[in-house]
Amino acid sequence: MNPEDDVIDSSSLTKFRKLRLKDTDLLNLLINKTVTIAIEKGIIRSKSIIVDATHTLSKSNPFLAIDVLRERSKFLRKTIYLFDEQFKDLMPEKNTENDLEKELAYCKELEKRIQNEPSINSIPAVKEKLNLLKEAVEDTQENITLSNDTVAKIGHKSAESSFFGYKTHLAMTEERIITAAIVTSGEKGDGPELPKLLKISQENGIDVDTIIGDGAYTGKENLKLTNEQNIKVVARLNVTIALGARKEDDKFDYNKDADRFVCPAGHMAIRKSKQGKKNVGKNQVYTYYFDVEKCKSCPLKQGCYKEGAKTKTYSVSIKSDLHQEQIAFQETDYYKEKAKHRYKIEAKNSELKNAHGYNRAISYGITNMQMQGAIAIFAINMKRILKLM
Repeated sequence: MNPEDDVIDSSSLTKFRKLRLKDTDLLNLLINKTVTIAIEKGIIRSKSIIVDATHTLSKSNPFLAIDVLRERSKFLRKTIYLFDEQFKDLMPEKNTENDLEKELAYCKELEKRIQNEPSINSIPAVKEKLNLLKEAVEDTQENITLSNDTVAKIGHKSAESSFFGYKTHLAMTEERIITAAIVTSGEKGDGPELPKLLKISQENGIDVDTIIGDGAYTGKENLKLTNEQNIKVVARLNVTIALGARKEDDKFDYNKDADRFVCPAGHMAIRKSKQGKKNVGKNQVYTYYFDVEKCKSCPLKQGCYKEGAKTKTYSVSIKSDLHQEQIAFQETDYYKEKAKHRYKIEAKNSELKNAHGYNRAISYGITNMQMQGAIAIFAINMKRILKLM
């Protein structure tokens, strides 16, 4: 731009993003471009990729559904009393317990009584507050946690700490060039994304013979896939996910940081226990216990939680006779040498967050998070290429 030129109108950028970039895989497009440049310049020489996931906080803070329902029902009552204070006598009894199902029942009863009074529900101010309450009730049928960011979910960094937002799953070469990235909501596990990261890296021109990661990537399906392609997995075998017998259609994900399983709705097990005696009869089993209060009002409880049950558990058996080959590989010099490179991706995650603002989303939704990731990853890849050149 020349100094005397008018500044670009902000709406032009908005239109460009929404119309020109629509249905464009910007994230992979920009990563592919940087990897192509790195290969052409002879920067990438290794045949290893390092995998990990980093979390990004949502732009919006989450609220418990019960708190949102209580707030909106309170505003509705206050608005009604401004026009008819005598309506207090027709109000249902408020729920005083910290029970979401009872709060939902109260809100539905409140809605019903207001709709039966034409003199009240015809007032525009009351109608507006009533519609807000209806929206909150409908949203609660799908989510336990409500937020302005409807796509973000609660993920766990450990058994005690959690975050609300997104995860970016990364693959990176030993030269610290990111070769693949996948953005998901925060509750997704790391392990299931490995096949996609491997495939994208290979499509971007990387010849992979070794994958370096942590215990989250040693699931049976991952080990099977890498064995078929003669790729070594430099990751410490985790007995729970690698040796546990899990059904193929099971959607429960293992969170390696918290050492807990997470159900399809994103709720983490509150505790675990080991059952059975070692080397006696049947294999020992890890049993994970979930909070049944969350299960009672969960939108996915059909076929998962039995109505009236006092506990909800998920068990995996520990089979010590499997994966001997991987256990033996962990003792080799090659494994120990390659494992030393894993720290590099932690440093790359830190660079993304501290130098490029990737610690918090700047907008709502997966699409915008992918766009933010595309720009940030493109920037750090180009910086790294220039430095190595």
